[in-house]
Amino acid sequence: MLINFLRNFVMKIISKPQLLKDVEYKPSQSLQVGKEWSWLNPKHAKFDATTINGTSVDNPANYYESSLSNWHTFDSLNADIECDVVVIGGGLLGSSTALHLAEQGVDTVLLEKNRIGSAASGRNGGQLTPGLARWEAQEMADRLSYEDAKKLWHFTSTEAMQLIDDISEKYQLNFDRKYGHITAAVHEGHLVGLTQGADARKYLGEDHTRIVGKHELMDFIKSDYYTGGLIDELGGQIHPLALNRGLIYGFCQNGGTVYEQTEVISIEEKEDGIYVHTANAVVKAKKSVVLAVHHASFKLLSEQNNTTIPFYTYVATTAPLELDTKELLPFGHPVYDTQFQIDYYRPVFNNRLLFGGQGTGTCWGPEKTLNYLEHRIHTVFPQIKNLEMDFVWSGTTDLTVNGAVDSRKFGNKFPIYAVHGWSGHGVAQTVRIGKAIANDFIGQSNDFEMLSKIDHQNIIFGRTLAPVVIPLAKSMYGIGAMINPGKMVSF
Repeated sequence: MLINFLRNFVMKIISKPQLLKDVEYKPSQSLQVGKEWSWLNPKHAKFDATTINGTSVDNPANYYESSLSNWHTFDSLNADIECDVVVIGGGLLGSSTALHLAEQGVDTVLLEKNRIGSAASGRNGGQLTPGLARWEAQEMADRLSYEDAKKLWHFTSTEAMQLIDDISEKYQLNFDRKYGHITAAVHEGHLVGLTQGADARKYLGEDHTRIVGKHELMDFIKSDYYTGGLIDELGGQIHPLALNRGLIYGFCQNGGTVYEQTEVISIEEKEDGIYVHTANAVVKAKKSVVLAVHHASFKLLSEQNNTTIPFYTYVATTAPLELDTKELLPFGHPVYDTQFQIDYYRPVFNNRLLFGGQGTGTCWGPEKTLNYLEHRIHTVFPQIKNLEMDFVWSGTTDLTVNGAVDSRKFGNKFPIYAVHGWSGHGVAQTVRIGKAIANDFIGQSNDFEMLSKIDHQNIIFGRTLAPVVIPLAKSMYGIGAMINPGKMVSF
């Protein structure tokens, strides 16, 4: 009893995430895992040549971590414990699920193998757009009945965006949330697809968009690169790591428990619960387990564990620009475009531009990434002079064959939930699906059942062949785009 009291007391004194006015150049609190890397402009890398909190200085903090105050680090798990539900993974999905379970009084423990938000949830572009991975309104309307499509669309659009605002207000958290988003067409033929998409959204009962031509778009994006676009007042942008840490803050305020540096090796369902095995301890989940480990789900799934292919993403943040970012993006809207290898970008603190692009089957290194993103920035905004990068980093995500997220519920006596296959999209939707898992567990709604009805298939040798399959698929689509440049296909 005393141990539990002290544990809950410590969890509740965790501070809210604090945004800085700009950045602090520092080593990351996270460990470098797999092929993911972070690069910092060498002129800022003036760290001690030792480790800090066990973290190598060769792994600098990316822009998101650098623009937040140093935050709480949680202990690793070193003794066997019991709880009602174990959530595996401390990204947005796991953190949201844990928060919404704890709010309902469910005794929940979250296990994270690295640090909170150290993977995709803290390494993405920070854009909030509606949809379920690559399923947008038109795809839902084509595949589902009207009522099912309408329900799914609002779940992944209006409800997902509102939930983030509700959490921010409830816990008085600053996520640097801004409203409005632009999809910019690189070919006039793409305006047809954008118009159809906007029409499908209206058909499903959501009307926050309008199509603009080249000249009106120039009011929003000072670039000759585009032929028009879609203005979406529902979408927007956010600081994803602040959001992730904020969810954990709320979880801890509701009595939740977090262990970091605690990788789950296996899960085993028995008659009296689900046993979650880590390197140094076992957690007995008496009622349920949630797998919120993104592209690493295959390691813990015993069946149909190859429904996704991993790929790598790249994001950079410039040094403060000589040109005011309002002269590039007067209203500060985040943008992504319709080219096959999409560019996505947005203004951030201290007159910086955050810019991302590409998706590859093998992980590029910092130099190649830096050259590519600098070239793309100059292509879109040639008026930027003396461009310099301060941060560049890679990320890992995964995609499914049909483009939708793979959401499933299985287990013999006790429910086990798993969600993966985000295709590089879904900051808001991960939060909403986390709530859906919690609601399904307590029997409050059937939203998660709606998601789990979407069929997925195994991709034979998908993970092994990803370095070959992804560039081959990109080449085929690229040839198709040259033959029919008006057809909109984005990766």
